[in-house]
Amino acid sequence: MTNALWRRLLAEFTGTALLVTAVVGSGIMAATLSPDDVGLQLLENSIATAFALAALILIFGPVSGAHFNPVVSAADWFLGRRAGTGLTARDLGGYVGAQVLGAIAGSVLANLMFDLSAVDFSGKDRAAGHLWLGEVVATTGLILLIFALARSGRAPVAPAAVGAYIGAAYWFTSSTSFANPAVTVGRAFTDTFAGIAPTSVPGFVIAQLVGLAVGIGLLAALYPDAGQAADQVVVPAESDPALDHRA
Repeated sequence: MTNALWRRLLAEFTGTALLVTAVVGSGIMAATLSPDDVGLQLLENSIATAFALAALILIFGPVSGAHFNPVVSAADWFLGRRAGTGLTARDLGGYVGAQVLGAIAGSVLANLMFDLSAVDFSGKDRAAGHLWLGEVVATTGLILLIFALARSGRAPVAPAAVGAYIGAAYWFTSSTSFANPAVTVGRAFTDTFAGIAPTSVPGFVIAQLVGLAVGIGLLAALYPDAGQAADQVVVPAESDPALDHRA
């Protein structure tokens, strides 16, 4: 990735914001259109999220890699640090900050679009062991998918594959697959279908970090040289020698 850091951080902020806007906005719309059918609400929410995520990766992938997720960025730094690929420590700090701020902005934007208070902290409690286990599973699978695609030279299919995985994980995990610490924080700022109570956020984030560790461990066993492909996560950024990368 050779795009200037500020440009990559702008892409991560904007992409994460639009992702959370899609998650929260489609949840509000689903609850409005299908008020008496939670299953249909989840279907509508998951389809919109999967499609939006794929589209956003296509838009921002060539600029920043379209991580939109601190655990993806952390795995990219950790696996690539010895090979000199992927994010630097400075990049990682910037990416995480941009992703968290973008996620909060996305919830605020969705709230405003649907004529709600800009910030309305969620009262939806999601603190339970089986939900945390669901987050471990969802996050582990996401890390495995992304780095397996990169290592096997199939990063160009990441938009469709990642979107499909998240859409499916809405249904096969008990937590509905947040799998993203930034998105988890952002969703605390909306008291709507997709919200999560602020008191439930730490448990979800810890579970996601556990999933990150499990995913890295499995990658070390299955793809021991996965770090060589860290520059290809999620979508390889365009190469432009005129732009600063690691300065």
